[in-house]
Amino acid sequence: MDLDLAGAELKSVLNRLRRAQGQISGVIRMIEEGRDCEEVVTQLAAASRALDRAGFAIIATGLQQCLTDIGDGSGSSEDREQMRGRLEKLFLSLA
Repeated sequence: MDLDLAGAELKSVLNRLRRAQGQISGVIRMIEEGRDCEEVVTQLAAASRALDRAGFAIIATGLQQCLTDIGDGSGSSEDREQMRGRLEKLFLSLA
């Protein structure tokens, strides 16, 4: 399944991933500095949420593209079922 992330969708996903990257760097620095466990876990949870949201945004875009393809009559019903199964598996991997 090729995913065409264009414009605002791509920018939003990349921003979320960059935010998570910064948060993970912050967590590493906090651990190296011997910071409080609760603070570290709070930042780690924030990074995890940012990654989850990026994943959900990618899956939502894939769903939207699949629905567009179905509306255009592209692909057989078997192809659509396979795609549905793959998207469901991806979604559950983030749940």
